[in-house]
Amino acid sequence: MTEHNTRHKVVVIGGGYAGTLAANHLRMRTDVDITLVNPRPKFVDRVRLHQFVAGTGDATVDYSTLLGEGIRLVVDSATRIDTAARVVRLVSGHALDYDHVIYAVGSTAAIPSSVPGAAEFAFPLAEFEYAQRLRARLEEVPLDAPVTVVGGGSTGIETAAELAEQGHTVTLVCGGTLMSSLSASGRRHVAKWLSRHGVTVLEADAVTEVRPDAVVFADGAVRPSALTIWTTGFGVPELAAESGLQTDALGRLLTDETLTSIDDDRIVATGDAAAPSGQPLRMSCQGAGALGAQAADTVLSHIAGTEPAVIDLALTGSCVSLGRRVGIRQLARKDDIAVNLYIGGRMGARIKEMTCKVAVWKIRREARKPGSLIWPKGGPRPEQSASAAPVVTS
Repeated sequence: MTEHNTRHKVVVIGGGYAGTLAANHLRMRTDVDITLVNPRPKFVDRVRLHQFVAGTGDATVDYSTLLGEGIRLVVDSATRIDTAARVVRLVSGHALDYDHVIYAVGSTAAIPSSVPGAAEFAFPLAEFEYAQRLRARLEEVPLDAPVTVVGGGSTGIETAAELAEQGHTVTLVCGGTLMSSLSASGRRHVAKWLSRHGVTVLEADAVTEVRPDAVVFADGAVRPSALTIWTTGFGVPELAAESGLQTDALGRLLTDETLTSIDDDRIVATGDAAAPSGQPLRMSCQGAGALGAQAADTVLSHIAGTEPAVIDLALTGSCVSLGRRVGIRQLARKDDIAVNLYIGGRMGARIKEMTCKVAVWKIRREARKPGSLIWPKGGPRPEQSASAAPVVTS
């Protein structure tokens, strides 16, 4: 048993949807000192980065409006979790003592090194600094100059749609099926909107080289591109591996089903950077809040000496905006498999906007009343031992 007057130091690394909500949720106990480490002084509302690029919306929120009383914000970046000394080492040279860590570093852009020129000439969108750079470049590009968006997922579709609605000449290169997570009818709805707004969709084509003023396809065809935007997927920061912790092949921290690291029970992962049992959930804003709350609950259970709960979360589809006036809400089963039912048009846009607002509202709600939110239950996950998952060690 711990002494009644013992203070428990918890360091949350990462101030995105999962990390910020986790920090607020930890306030369910009054004997926890909470430090949130984030490289930026403002919260980045990532689901609005495509709006920020197009100049149709903002994508940052002041932490002063999001964090509960008593949470300390440290604007810095973690370079290593020193598990032996039990400190988080920072870029600034400072170090933070901890009793527990919540690993919420999120995700970042993944530009494949196998595509020549992509890293040099393509513009990713997954982080605020990338979006700032892209927005500045977009302002230099004439409306009639060809813009290529590489990636047929939600980010690529939303970016292409936003720019097309602004009058840009856009080609969307999918490299496969247009947003395969949608139902067939949902994909037709999206494709029809893009076609009506002048977006050229190359569904099966793949970009194999990016040049300063063109893209090259697998068949050798070359298309002019004054601006190439890369949205094909996400990677994660390498902090876990660099700290000597086991990760999956992408670099997500390997955990058990309670989100506790399989190497160190004082470290709990959440959000995009967690790989429970080697089977991570889909990277999404939808799952981040619930996983943030669960990670905080796991830490609170470790402090109390009780058994933490296992993951029980439903992901029930996705929302995609098509410009500012149209959107689609794709419904899915609890296991995140799309059903043949969606809500489109202006109602879809209203649902999408509400979903974006609710993500931030939930963080504020948790700051005011920790533990008051209810999350959708998903039932048991597929069984797999974490030790059997692919591992990368530092």
